Amino acid sequence: MTNRSGTVAIMGRPNVGKSTLLNRILGQKLVITCHKAQTTRHAVLGIKTRPEGQMVFVDTPGIHKRGDSALNRYLNRAARNAVVDVDLALFVVEALHWTEEDDQALATLAEAGVPVIAVVNKVDTVKDKTRLLPFLQALGARHGFLDIIPVSATSGTQIEALELAVLAVLPEVENAYPADQITDRSERFFAAEMLREQLMQRYGEELPYRTTVQIERFEDDGARYRIHALIWVERQGQKAIIIGARGEALKAAATQARLEMQKLFDRPVHLEVWVKVKKSWSSDEAALSQLGYGDQ
Repeated sequence: MTNRSGTVAIMGRPNVGKSTLLNRILGQKLVITCHKAQTTRHAVLGIKTRPEGQMVFVDTPGIHKRGDSALNRYLNRAARNAVVDVDLALFVVEALHWTEEDDQALATLAEAGVPVIAVVNKVDTVKDKTRLLPFLQALGARHGFLDIIPVSATSGTQIEALELAVLAVLPEVENAYPADQITDRSERFFAAEMLREQLMQRYGEELPYRTTVQIERFEDDGARYRIHALIWVERQGQKAIIIGARGEALKAAATQARLEMQKLFDRPVHLEVWVKVKKSWSSDEAALSQLGYGDQ
C-alpha cells in the first residue's frame, strides 16, 4: 500500500475552531481552546498517523486585524511563517460567516501559493441547512480550492472525510515521525499553555491578552512533575485581579490547570504559581522574545 506523508497548515481568522479541529483529528486535547479570539499564540505541531500515512498538522494563530501591538504583529507573523514549505493548507471558515479577516487569511494563502482545502466548520450550528449551499458556492468562487468540506469539529461530523481528502493530496513518501509521536513541543511548553488556558477562560475580555505564562522550573522527581510557573501581567491592578480575594481566584485557576496537566502528562503534578508585573510586555519586542515569543 502506498504511504503518504506531509505537512498541513491549519489557517484562518481567530475563533473559527482551528484548535478544536486539530484536537478532534488527534483524538485528544493537545492544544488549548477558548471562545476568546487569539487564544492560540504559537504554531503547534500535531501528528496524526494512520495506516495510509502520516499528516503533520501545524495549528496557527488566527490571522487578524485587531490591534497593532508587538504581540499582534508576532501572531500574524507566526501564522504567515507557518505556511512556508507546507504541502497543503486547510483554510478554516465558520459556516455562514465571512469577515474582512477571512479575506486577509485567504490572501495570505493565495500569496504563499500553497494548495488549499476549504474547511467549513460549525455546520452543526446551522439549523436551516438549505442556507449552506449558497455559502459553499460563494466560497468556491473566492479561490481555486482543491476541495470544500463542511465539518463540525465539535461533533466530529465529516472529520474522517477530511482526513482522507488530506491524505490523497500529500506526497508519496515515508513518515517523518514515529507512529506514537503526536507533537514536537515539550511538556514544559504545554504546562505553560494549560495555565494560560485557565486565564483565557476565567477573566474578562481584555485581561487575558495582557497576561502570559512562563515556566520557571520543570522537574521530574520520579514520582511527579514539580512545576513552578510565573504569570506575567502589565500592571499591579491586573495582578490583584488574577490573584483575587484571599488568593482564591489564582488558586482555582492553578488547581484546574494542574488537573489538565495531569491528564495530558498522565502523572501527578505539583504546581506552584506566582504573579509578577512586567510593564507593557505585550508592546515590547525584547520582552516578547524573553517570554518565548521569538520568531521560529
